[in-house]
Amino acid sequence: MGAEEIKTDMDISSWPSDLAHEQWAALPVSGARPSARYKHAAAVADEKLYITGGSRNGRYLSDIQVFDLRSLTWSSLKLKIEPSDDKSEENGLQEVLPGTSDHSMIKWDNKLLLLGGHSKKSSDAMIVHFINLETHVYGVMETFGKIPVARGGHSVTLVGSKLIVFGGEDRSRKLLNDVHVLDLQTMTWSAVEATQTPPAPRFDHSAAVHSERYLLIFGGCSHSVFFNDLHVLDLQTMEWSQPQVQGDLVSPRAGHAGISIDEMLYIVGGGDNNNGCPETLALNMSKLVWSTLTTLKERHPLASEGLSICSAVPVIDGEKYLVAFGGYNGKYNNEVFVMKLKPRDLSHPKIFQSPAAAAAAASVTAAYALAKSEKLEFPQIIDLNFNGVEKSVPQKDINIEIDAIREEKKALESSVEEVRAKNSRLREKIDELKSNHTELSKELQSVQGQLISERSRCFKLEAQIAELQKMLESFQTIENEVQILRRQKSALEEEMELSSAQQQGSGGVWRWIAGGT
Repeated sequence: MGAEEIKTDMDISSWPSDLAHEQWAALPVSGARPSARYKHAAAVADEKLYITGGSRNGRYLSDIQVFDLRSLTWSSLKLKIEPSDDKSEENGLQEVLPGTSDHSMIKWDNKLLLLGGHSKKSSDAMIVHFINLETHVYGVMETFGKIPVARGGHSVTLVGSKLIVFGGEDRSRKLLNDVHVLDLQTMTWSAVEATQTPPAPRFDHSAAVHSERYLLIFGGCSHSVFFNDLHVLDLQTMEWSQPQVQGDLVSPRAGHAGISIDEMLYIVGGGDNNNGCPETLALNMSKLVWSTLTTLKERHPLASEGLSICSAVPVIDGEKYLVAFGGYNGKYNNEVFVMKLKPRDLSHPKIFQSPAAAAAAASVTAAYALAKSEKLEFPQIIDLNFNGVEKSVPQKDINIEIDAIREEKKALESSVEEVRAKNSRLREKIDELKSNHTELSKELQSVQGQLISERSRCFKLEAQIAELQKMLESFQTIENEVQILRRQKSALEEEMELSSAQQQGSGGVWRWIAGGT
């Protein structure tokens, strides 16, 4: 299914009412549009979509574009340099934000915070820029502590009053998988020393936080591999894990856009340098189940890399929307797409769910593999007000419901204890396997050392054998020469004996002649 175009002859002020749930629609835009781009940053504030920077045809962009979600019109935002800046008198009103791409932007208080990114004016350390939404003043925020190295293609996630930075690619194209935290109240950086196995170094991934405790990292790529894995960092214990997910199969991708709303993580676009990803995905972060909301046609603007995704709640109807912009899929895009999300009932605490739901919750706890020995906290049962309508409810029925709730609580606690016991046994097996693996590795290294020693001896023996063979060959030659000399000697002795015999015979004749005379 593709995205529908909202009718241009409709009442612009009531456009949300014409949208179907979980279907993308292109918004009609009045007036000029900004230049198409990708790898920009986006944020929504006061029903306005802010777009900063990006890249187009290898050129870094420095403009700031604002899309009014009420009037559906674009405008450019002109910045003023912070008065404390030495260049303020010289520059005055102008576009002062350096051309940047692959950066992140977060709304904090009345400001937009821009972190990192690639630029011609890159520094060695990560810089935090800010834009005051009320005064349109731009500046650089002074930060302290252990400032991370400059990077682009990273992720920035807001958790309370802290920003969590993960991964990316530095100026020398080195891939990163480190974690840094910026406290926005003190503007102090700190490096996180997490345990267990972290995600492989990557960039152009997505990140989200669940329950103000779990940082989720999805997808991204290295210089040769595209990922579809999901990693979780427990922000309390600072332990990494890679939980098993269920549901629809998710193809590897990078350059996608992701955003979390309530219990859901929404993923739009991305690709693998060959094909764009046309499906819009949703991950239930509590149950760790993937589902496909909709699938667009091939080459659709949303099946792009380097697009942005934000959430918005128009005053018109109060429902929640996804707002997407830009991207590249062989063509740079500058359209605005929206998707109305289905309302989700989040009003009831989990204790009021069925035993099956409680068991599912316990399974999720096990899947995260992060739960420790602390007890689960259940919401207290609030006393009912018998002065109102509920006064007519018999106390017996209320007691029955309370008993049923307690039974569900016991069932849930039992399930959790079973899961913890299984986890404990699994950890013991893992430790045992690790110990065996260590011993086997040592034995393997010892055997390898012996093999290397034996190989060395073999090489020496082969060299000695070759020398002996050469000596034998020389001995054979000498023996042949000796045989020849022996034959020559025998021949010479025979000649000498023959010559001696001839001399003796010749001497007797002369004596006979001499005697006769």
